[in-house]
Amino acid sequence: QPVEATDDAFWDQFWADTATSVQDVFALVPAAEIRAVREESPSNLATLCYKAVEKLVQGAESGCHTEKERQIVLNCCRLLTRILPYIFEDPDWRGFFWSTVPGAGRGGGDEDDENARPLAESLLLAVTDLLFCPDFTVQSHRRSTVDTAEDIHSIDSCEYIWEAGVGFAHSPQPNYIHDLNRTELLKLLLTCFSEAMYLPPSSDSSNTNPWVQFFCSTENRHALPLFTSLLNVVCAYDPVGYGIPYNHLLFSDYREPLVEEAAQVLIVTLDYDSSTSSSPTVDGTTTGTAMDDVDPPGPDNLFVNYLSRIHREEDFQFILKGVARLLSNPLVQTYLPNSAKKIQFHQELLVLFWKLCDFNKKFLFFVLKSSDVLDILVPILYFLNDARADQSRVGLMHIGVFILLLLSGERNFGVRLNKPYSVRVPMDIPVFTGTHADLLIIVFHKIITSGHQRLQPLFDCLLTIVVNVSPYLKSLSMVAANKLLHLLEAFSTTWFLFSAVQNHHLVFFLLEVFNNIIQYQFDGNSNLVYAVIRKRNVFHQLANLPTDSQSIQKGLQRKKKTPEPISRTNSQDGVSMEGSRPAAPAEPGTLKTSLVATPGIDKLTEKSQVSEDGTMRSLEPEASQLSPEGNPPGALSDGEPWSGEPSHSRRDRRRLSSASSSGQWTPTPDWVMSWKSKLPLQTIMRLLQVLVPQVEKICIDKGLTDESEILKFLQHGTLVGLLPVPHPILIRKYQANSGTAMWFRTYMWGVIYLRNVDPPIWYDTDVKLFEIQRV
Repeated sequence: QPVEATDDAFWDQFWADTATSVQDVFALVPAAEIRAVREESPSNLATLCYKAVEKLVQGAESGCHTEKERQIVLNCCRLLTRILPYIFEDPDWRGFFWSTVPGAGRGGGDEDDENARPLAESLLLAVTDLLFCPDFTVQSHRRSTVDTAEDIHSIDSCEYIWEAGVGFAHSPQPNYIHDLNRTELLKLLLTCFSEAMYLPPSSDSSNTNPWVQFFCSTENRHALPLFTSLLNVVCAYDPVGYGIPYNHLLFSDYREPLVEEAAQVLIVTLDYDSSTSSSPTVDGTTTGTAMDDVDPPGPDNLFVNYLSRIHREEDFQFILKGVARLLSNPLVQTYLPNSAKKIQFHQELLVLFWKLCDFNKKFLFFVLKSSDVLDILVPILYFLNDARADQSRVGLMHIGVFILLLLSGERNFGVRLNKPYSVRVPMDIPVFTGTHADLLIIVFHKIITSGHQRLQPLFDCLLTIVVNVSPYLKSLSMVAANKLLHLLEAFSTTWFLFSAVQNHHLVFFLLEVFNNIIQYQFDGNSNLVYAVIRKRNVFHQLANLPTDSQSIQKGLQRKKKTPEPISRTNSQDGVSMEGSRPAAPAEPGTLKTSLVATPGIDKLTEKSQVSEDGTMRSLEPEASQLSPEGNPPGALSDGEPWSGEPSHSRRDRRRLSSASSSGQWTPTPDWVMSWKSKLPLQTIMRLLQVLVPQVEKICIDKGLTDESEILKFLQHGTLVGLLPVPHPILIRKYQANSGTAMWFRTYMWGVIYLRNVDPPIWYDTDVKLFEIQRV
C-alpha cells in the first residue's frame, strides 16, 4: 500500500545504510521487485524517485561535508542508477521525470519558481554540482576546514577541472576516493541519458534526447569545466602505469573506470546529427555551426559547440597524442605480454575520434598534417584485421572503415601513406617490406578474402578508400600489387559479376585504382606494372566479357560449383608475421547488439574533382543534371548501394548482396552492356600494347625467367606521350547524412550496453534501439 511521502523513517532506510556498493544495490533490489512496485504501487515508486532526487539536491546544496551526507548521496545515486532503466522501459512512465512534483517546493512558498522544475532537471543540476564538490569529487582549495566550508554556489568550477590538458594547465593530485565518487555520479548520468535505448531507431534526427539536451544547454553552469574535465581525463590517461612495466599488477588502477565512464558520457553528449546543421560552402567543405555568427537551427548543444571551437595547436597535439596512445595500447601488449594494462574501451575512443574529426575540421586537418595520423591508422588496421572473422564485432569493423573513409577524402592522407612501415606489430598478414600504403592494401585484401559474410556491404567502402589514396602512392610493394590483382581476378569472374546487381562496381573501383597509379605514379610503381603485365589475361577477359544471355546463364551456372565468393587460391599468402594469432570468430554465445543498415556508398560520399593546383571542387550538383541516373555518361556508375535502400532490414540486405538473389533479379544482355561499355580499360590496354612486346623481347633475347631484370627494365621505362590524356582525379569524400548519424547512435549505445556488465545496468530490460543477439 502507498506510503506517505512524509514518512521519513520509512524512506531513509533506502539510503542510510553505510556499507553498500553499487553491486550490493543491484543484488538487493531485483528487477522483478522494481517492476512489481511499478505496476502495483506506482505512487511508492514515484515517491522513492522523488525522495532520492531530493536527497541529491540537498547534498549538492550543503556541499556534502560529513561522511554521512556523502554516503547518502552515493546510495541515492546507486539506487537511481538501478531504477531508471525500469522507468524508461515503460512508455507510461517515460514522462515521469519531466513532470513537476506537486507541492515539492523545498520548504515554504517563497520558492514557487523552483517548484516548477521537472524532476529530471533537478536531478541533472544536482549531479553536475556534485561533480565539482570540494572534498567529495574535487580537491578543496581551502587550507583550513574550520567554518570556511566552500559554498558550492560561489565556487568557480573552472578552477576545479579534473585534469590538465585542453584549456587547463594544472594537474591536480590524484585522489582515488574522488575518482570513485566521480565514477558513480557519471554512471548515474549515463543511465539518465540511456532513455535513448528505449526508443526504436528512426531516421528522424529531430528526436533529440531531452536529458542530453538539457545537460548540454546553458542551464548547466558547469558545462564548460565538465566538458573539459571529461576530455582531459580521457586524453591524459596513461594505462602503462607511469612507465614501469608490470606496475598495474601491483596497484589497482582507480583511474581506468573513471576514464571509461568519462569516454562513454562524452560520446553520448556528442550524439548530434551534423548533417542537418551544416551547410556546404563553395569549396565543398562543410562549415561547422560553431564558427557561424548566425544561430544554428535547433537546440544548441554546448558540448558539440566547445568541441568544434578547440583550435590551439597544443590542444590538438594533446588530444591526438592521447587518443593514439590509448588506441595503440592493445598493440603494445604484444611486445612484453601483460607488461601494461590492457584497456577495453577502444570502441568508445574510435567514436570520440570520429566526432572530433566530424565536428572540428581544424582538428581533422591537424591530424592529416602530421605523420601522427599513422599512429591512428596502424591501430585501426590492427583492429580491422583482428575482428574480421568475428560476427560480434561488425560494428567495430564499420567504424574503423568509416574513419579511414573520412581521412582518405583528404590528399594529405594519401601522401602520408608513403612513409615506410617499420613498426612490426604482430598481425595475421603476410610478411612484407614496404610502406603504410602496402599495409593498408594487404589488410583490406585479408578482410575481403577471409572476413565473414556480413562484411560484404563494406567492400564498396574499402575499395573507395583505396581509390581515394591511389593517385598519391609512390611505390607499392610486390606483395600489395599482387593483392590488388588478386582482388580484380576474384571480382571479375563472370559468376560474381552476374550474380548481383551491384557487384560490377567493385571492378570499376579497382580499374580506377590502376588507372590512377599508371597515370600519376608510373615511375615508382614497376611492381604494379609488372603484376598487371603478368595478369594481363584478366583485363583481356574483361574487355571481351560475353553479353549474350546464353553466356550469362553459363557464367551463373559456374557459381554453383564454387560456393566461396573469393577463392583463396593463387593468392600467394606466404607466411604470416611472427607472434601473430589468426583472427578468430566469436565464441559461441557471445552477446552482440544489432545495427541499423548503413547507407550505400553513393549516399555516404560525394564526388570531388582534384584540380591541377590540388584544390578540390564538388561535382555533385552538375552530375545530377547530366543523365537520368545521376551519372554523367561514361562515368563510373556508383548506382545502387549494396544494401538497397537504407531502410532494408538486415535480412533483406544479406539476401540482396548474396549471390542467391537471382530469384528476384536476373542479369540481362542490355544490363551487362550498359556498364561493360563504360569499363575504363583504355589506359591499361595501351600500357599492355606498348610494354608486353618489349618485355617478351627481353625474355626471348636474354632467355630470362628472372623477375629482377624485367623489373629493372620497367623501372627505367617511360610511357610519356604514349598513354591517353590523364583523366581528372576523382575523390569520393565522406559526407554527413542522417543515415550514418542513426548508425552511430545504435552502435554507440550497443557498445555502452555490452560494456556495462558490472553492475549490469540495462541487462534484461526492454531496450528498443537494438536487439541483443547471441552469436
